[in-house]
Amino acid sequence: MSTTDTARTQARATRGPADDDSRQGRIAGWDGWSSRLLGLAILIVALLAFLVALTVPFDIFDQLVFAIAGVVVAMVLARLPGRVAALMLILVSVIVSSRYFYWRLTESAFFESRLEAVLGIGLILAEVYALVVLLLGYLQTAWPLRRRPLPLPADASQWPTVDVFIPTYNEPLSVVRPTVLAAMAMDWPADKLRVCLLDDGRRPEFQAFAEEAGISYFTRGDNRHAKAGNINAALARTGGEFVAVFDCDHIPTRSFLQTTMGWFLRDNRLGVLQTPHHAFTPDPFEKNLAMFRRVPNEDELFYGLVQAGNDLWNAAFFCGSCAVLRRTALDRVGGVATDTLTEDAHTSINLHRAGYSSAYVGVPQASGLATNTLRDHVRQRSRWARGMAQIFRIDNPLFASGLSFAQRLCYLNAMLHFFYGLPRIVFLTAPLAFLFFGLHTIQATAVMIAVFALPHLIHAQIANSRLARQHRHSFWAEVFESTLAWYVMRAAIGGFLRPRRGAFVVTPKGGQVERDYFDWKTAMPILVLFLLNVAGLVFGALRLWWWNTHEIDTVIMNVAWTVFNLIVLGASLAVAREVHQARQQQRVPLRTPAVLALPDGQMAQCRLADFSEGGVSLETTSRIPVALHAPVTVALIQGDRAHDFAARVAFATHDRIGLKLEPMTIEQEMNFLRCTFGRADAWIGWTRGRMRDRPLLGLLEVIGSSVRGVFVLVGALFSGGSREDDRRRELPYEGGRPVAYDAARAGQVRK
Repeated sequence: MSTTDTARTQARATRGPADDDSRQGRIAGWDGWSSRLLGLAILIVALLAFLVALTVPFDIFDQLVFAIAGVVVAMVLARLPGRVAALMLILVSVIVSSRYFYWRLTESAFFESRLEAVLGIGLILAEVYALVVLLLGYLQTAWPLRRRPLPLPADASQWPTVDVFIPTYNEPLSVVRPTVLAAMAMDWPADKLRVCLLDDGRRPEFQAFAEEAGISYFTRGDNRHAKAGNINAALARTGGEFVAVFDCDHIPTRSFLQTTMGWFLRDNRLGVLQTPHHAFTPDPFEKNLAMFRRVPNEDELFYGLVQAGNDLWNAAFFCGSCAVLRRTALDRVGGVATDTLTEDAHTSINLHRAGYSSAYVGVPQASGLATNTLRDHVRQRSRWARGMAQIFRIDNPLFASGLSFAQRLCYLNAMLHFFYGLPRIVFLTAPLAFLFFGLHTIQATAVMIAVFALPHLIHAQIANSRLARQHRHSFWAEVFESTLAWYVMRAAIGGFLRPRRGAFVVTPKGGQVERDYFDWKTAMPILVLFLLNVAGLVFGALRLWWWNTHEIDTVIMNVAWTVFNLIVLGASLAVAREVHQARQQQRVPLRTPAVLALPDGQMAQCRLADFSEGGVSLETTSRIPVALHAPVTVALIQGDRAHDFAARVAFATHDRIGLKLEPMTIEQEMNFLRCTFGRADAWIGWTRGRMRDRPLLGLLEVIGSSVRGVFVLVGALFSGGSREDDRRRELPYEGGRPVAYDAARAGQVRK
């Protein structure tokens, strides 16, 4: 069976109830689509139509009519259900954007001075980068493969053996412990499951815990190649048919292996299967902007849509955690890749080059900690950017043998994404060339720019909103990228120019924020860009009233561009104000039945409202008379079983009781995890009730955050610039034994 036939068969087998209707399914599955003659004919007709739409000359009025008609068509298509409407919307967007770039390169790229040429060509290159990423994004997300879990054989003796690897370096045991115990509690035959704690910190307390829990404990003499080297060393000491990898803060559900392993049994060439990375704590954007679970975070687009789109092209890739790999495939490619900082994506390229396939099941089956501060978030994204730039330089998928054309493009887009820093800074400063110095970096009137550029931007916005409406709200991508642009740009350029340089530095995650503060150091690039645009706005007012009264339309266009930049940068400034976070353990909402046993022997029917690693909160229908700190027992339900846990009352109101759990045995901890973090459905309804993207509402959300950012900046200036006293040291993963962990930051996780 050919690769095309295999992909078609998988697409049919995995189409869910939310996919296109049966008629569209029959059309998509028609065997005639595989005819080369028909395909060539369609391609020729499409290219001719495209060239006509691209090059036909219009005057300003005709182009305005074309733009208005195109936007109306796009708005109608965006409201229509089904995949065909989405594909038509993409087609219209591609035509409009291509027409803009044809005009841009043939009509507006002639400059009157050398400085204008330098700045103008820089702007064109930034726009070309944005267009390439847009087109590759359409390729990835036009038809996501919503793969379902496959059932396992009824006879569990036929299930394969699995080694579970949990690498750790300097994370506290309080963080690693739940992940280990949840892995032990997975629904898999005990004689076919081996949990391995890979401790590159070589800490006695971790070894003692492993012995107490009855799991394998591995160390090595050095930290060479960091996490990748740690995993490779464990591969040499284990023999399971498959390897499941979890970062030490990613707590798996009981159903993780049953959700993933069926695909390996169907396809003996499947090398890696990835599931989403899900965080039950807010990242700095969600926390500092008070948008946790209300607005999709930075990662949701990738794990909610892009990876599923990659899967259609057999290009879903390993993301370092929450994944299963076939041991024979890893052995074939020499283990986990060690040449770059993004060992996961690089390993996937090696697997695909060796002829193995990949898969993505978009059901959250593990959950962990997000980065807690903007500074930590910057460090994490910078490492990713450096690693992807290293792959781009030393093992570029465009020229690597063994990859299909679609795989090359999907990997290319994954790497190009992390080069967004420089183009983003160009867009944030481009109007200043005119407002400060009167330079025309686009050689056209403001009206011509508007009738060509605005349709391109509007169509791209409508199409992306239609494709990603559940996973990304409009205009938030600009905020995410602008906040990180300076740091990601430096990391990507450094990784590209010096691909053999750069140490693997673990990312601080979790922990507490003892007080509100404005992180001046991290926010400084954002602040500089913000102040430059404020100055540009002042210069724009001067040009509007005194200097450039003969070209008011050009001034207005650049002022409007600057205002949009200020809106985005204002929201970025708001992220730099770290919000006080006293609670060390995040409360996770969960509604399940529970029973409370009171000290006098009475039993009260309750409902679990939320939980953390150290306590639970119960909802009651009426006030239950119980004293503060009174000893009680709470029973949580797991299927048809109930598990009892000793606790003490932490607070009590007329309809809610908070309990602090007493110390538990390992078996009790595993049972608690089975009832909470380890529930098969624990994270499936995480986004239920969230509003889908509405572009105007998204813009209003960003404007609101921007206004907040301005007030944050003013408040920080007048408060004397309170800032964090950062005593944390960056601990390079390699280079000998790690330094002692600071017990005062026991809630802080490094990955």
